[in-house]
Amino acid sequence: MRKILFAGLLAGFSTMALNAAQAVEIEYWQYVFDTRVKAMDKLIENFEKANLDITVKQTTFPYADYQTRVIAAKMGGQGPDVMQLFYGWLDKFAAGGILQPLPTDAFPHDKIESEFFPIISAMKRGDDYYGLPTAVRSLALFYNKKLFTEAGLDPNNPPKTLDEFVAAAEKIARHDASGNLVVAGSTLDMGGQDHQWWREVLIRQFGGEPYTDGDRKVIYNDEAGEKALKFYTDLQTEKKIGQAGFMDEGQAAFRAGMAGMTIDGTFRLGAFKSIEGFEWGVTELPANAEGVRSNYASYFANGISAKTEGEKLEAAKKFLAYISSPEAMDIWLKEVGELPARRTAAMTDANLADPIYGPFLKGLEYAHTTMFVDEVAQRQNTIDMTNRILLEGQSVKDSLAQAAEAEQAIIDAAKP
Repeated sequence: MRKILFAGLLAGFSTMALNAAQAVEIEYWQYVFDTRVKAMDKLIENFEKANLDITVKQTTFPYADYQTRVIAAKMGGQGPDVMQLFYGWLDKFAAGGILQPLPTDAFPHDKIESEFFPIISAMKRGDDYYGLPTAVRSLALFYNKKLFTEAGLDPNNPPKTLDEFVAAAEKIARHDASGNLVVAGSTLDMGGQDHQWWREVLIRQFGGEPYTDGDRKVIYNDEAGEKALKFYTDLQTEKKIGQAGFMDEGQAAFRAGMAGMTIDGTFRLGAFKSIEGFEWGVTELPANAEGVRSNYASYFANGISAKTEGEKLEAAKKFLAYISSPEAMDIWLKEVGELPARRTAAMTDANLADPIYGPFLKGLEYAHTTMFVDEVAQRQNTIDMTNRILLEGQSVKDSLAQAAEAEQAIIDAAKP
């Protein structure tokens, strides 16, 4: 009996050793964001339990270094098998030979287009898709209930219009005897999400559009663009509700309880929820006086490296299929707060009725997705535009014209 048991144990250990020896290891890269890293750890654990012949190594880098590390790794013939990328980086990554088109045997186009939100088209070039998101993002107005109450505002009745937003922010903002901002009525941070708010929301609410020709021709250098930019910069220069650079970042000021409102994305939900005793709410972005609403939707996708082939490619296909599955999206929603990228997984009755998720989901219905050619450069151009007005005293009209010319040059430089 003991011999049989011993032989069974040996056989079991031999099988485990054989499986370990045959296991394929693939590497996954993403940037460092605590809740996202923890969520991916959980997804990897689930995936490996269901795929004993595959192991996944997660590697992360600071956001500021991430693109550089991916590009450098490709040049050195190294790097991940599956990687995360912002949709606005696709042209750079595809042109640089970093990504391969998604194999249609595992990711048929008709299924992608029928199951994901329409903004998935931002990951398509020509006849090929290059990545799939686990989650999508939209913007909303976060507000601090304690500061609302202290300012005599109803914490259960956040601003619905731009005029109400400004009025609430003016009541919340506090300054010291020298006029220095102590508490912001609202954050002002073009380096955060305000550049999206100005580009895809305010410009449209003032009657214009930011681009034409598939976002390849800049047209915001007009009356609507000027009014939108003046509205934004007046929040600091005239209304004095906030200040660019206050506490370094807008989200940091809001998290510290030093700002009454901030415009940000779903990816902040996990971080804000973790702050003990912090009472905040979420509402849709303010409409204009005529009720016109707009929003900006974005996402980070996951793609397969151009270098990945053979058994690693087969493993990468399985892993990408899992992290873009409804199960993975549900885990991501709970851990990170970002919305499922598949419409049926996102637009449930429970999610729509949720006081936190609901405003973001409603925003997706009327959101726009900017087709960046170089997201970093185009964002920096908007920051520079605002700084010329706030720090150098340049006129809104002149700074807008300079920004439009500079952005058109960025777009033209990326054309084949």
